[in-house]
Amino acid sequence: MIKILHRLIGITGKYKGRIRASYLTSFIKGIMMKAPLILCFFVISFFMQGKMDYDKCLYFGIAIAGSVILEAVFEHITNILQSAAGYMVFADMRIRLGDHLRKLPMGYFTEGNIGKISAVLSTDMVFIEENCMGVLSELVSFIISQGLMVVMMFVLDIRLGLMALLITLVFIIVGNLMLKTTLKHSKIKQEDSESLTEEVLDFAEGIGIIKSYNMLGERSKKLTDEFEKSCKESIEFEIAYSPWARALYLTFGIGTSLMLALAGFLFGDGMLSGEYMLGVVLFLFDLFISIKSYYGQMARLTVTSASLDRIEEVFAAGELKDEGKMNLQEIKTLNDGIPEIEYDRVNFGYTEKNVLNDVSFKVKQGEMTALVGPSGGGKSTIASLLARFWDVKDGRILVKGEDIRNVSLGSLMDQISMVFQRVYLFQDTVYNNIAIGRPDATRDEVEEAAKKARCYDFIMQLPEGFDTVIGEGGASLSGGEGQRISIARCILKDAPIVILDEATASVDADNERAIQEAISELCKSKTLLVIAHRLKTIKDADQILVVKDGKIIERGDHTKLMKMNGTYAHMVSLQTV
Repeated sequence: MIKILHRLIGITGKYKGRIRASYLTSFIKGIMMKAPLILCFFVISFFMQGKMDYDKCLYFGIAIAGSVILEAVFEHITNILQSAAGYMVFADMRIRLGDHLRKLPMGYFTEGNIGKISAVLSTDMVFIEENCMGVLSELVSFIISQGLMVVMMFVLDIRLGLMALLITLVFIIVGNLMLKTTLKHSKIKQEDSESLTEEVLDFAEGIGIIKSYNMLGERSKKLTDEFEKSCKESIEFEIAYSPWARALYLTFGIGTSLMLALAGFLFGDGMLSGEYMLGVVLFLFDLFISIKSYYGQMARLTVTSASLDRIEEVFAAGELKDEGKMNLQEIKTLNDGIPEIEYDRVNFGYTEKNVLNDVSFKVKQGEMTALVGPSGGGKSTIASLLARFWDVKDGRILVKGEDIRNVSLGSLMDQISMVFQRVYLFQDTVYNNIAIGRPDATRDEVEEAAKKARCYDFIMQLPEGFDTVIGEGGASLSGGEGQRISIARCILKDAPIVILDEATASVDADNERAIQEAISELCKSKTLLVIAHRLKTIKDADQILVVKDGKIIERGDHTKLMKMNGTYAHMVSLQTV
């Protein structure tokens, strides 16, 4: 448990000093908690000895009242130092997590880690923040209080002290066995929680597909199975924990009874005075409360261990290195013969197996290069590598003659705009969704971008125009409308390189013309890398690359490739039938 407490302190960062300062206030609070009982014992003792007078009554009354007030004061100071610091620690940690996540390669988010991230944010951090950070000082108070009670037993009679010490050791043995059990089950419980979160997210995101294919029962069963699995583990956790919790309560009851029996025996044999016997009765029912409460709180902390494991696992995920110092914006013109984009013998794999092999091509400034080929051939991977969603395994990708790994990510992304089939719009105003392309843009510039993207008219028909809040993911808009807003975002950004996953591939005919016009506005004087699905849209491309099984198997313009009568010509013939 010292290890868990050490790990908790370890995550407090710059607030570590405040947490440690709270130990001192907790120490004083622990003394003040038991001071009224100890003072009451002396009051009773003086009364029974006939030594109590008015002045002593006044002084003891002031002392008891003062100890109660001081306990409240030091508890308040402890809360300010520790509990408030706990919230600040996790506020900073959430910001650090957000910064960390944005630096991770996109592959991390496609490897089943969304549930883990959600669980960390919604469960682990919240649990530690609300249940554990405020417990640290309480543990100190409980230890001090228990120590004072045992010392008072030694003051009353050495035999009572030894008995109290022995029962405290039994508490420690039972408590540690309980913690060992809960630690084991806490890890399993947290893993089930992550799995359940992943399944709930998957079900919620795919509900449209699930319903359309009449798979509600099948998917619901899978979700229900996850709930049942989580429920089963929670019950198993309680079954494993309950015997030790009962043992702790039994130790408390039996220990209290033994202390009372020993005190009664000593009093009966005249080895314990009447006032000391009353002192035992006064202290007895508070004697082991502190250590019982200590292990009750520590049982909650066992979940913290599993939560910290998961938090640390997310933070340990390797970030995409951003050590480049070059700023592409400082390169105003291209040297003669240097292409704006170059792939130089690029190899890449999400795992050990390569999905791209020896990919090489060049794109001159202002030219359009189209990537075509069968699904799963590697077209999207080629485009994603340009934006450094991942880093190449071997070879280089150069922009304006510079290896993109030597360029700062911020500078690289300033040079690239991306439009994909699957558009994501934030639950925010239409204006802010467009302005995200260039936050410092004026309202006139945002509206002009909307006009060029052919979305101004339908935006003005919305209830609040540009200030209309759209649903998360653009749910309140049609696919074509969302697509045009995403294009307006890119037009506003005005980056020199555009990656385009043919945006009209999955929209209706009414929207297709408007989107094509919007894309034409976006692509003026830009260098284009286009993933093409409808081959008729890339007939005028300066260069067409046919990608299959991670390799470029054909290259040239439309006329050249048709004369080759190979894969490209076959694909064209299939689409024109």
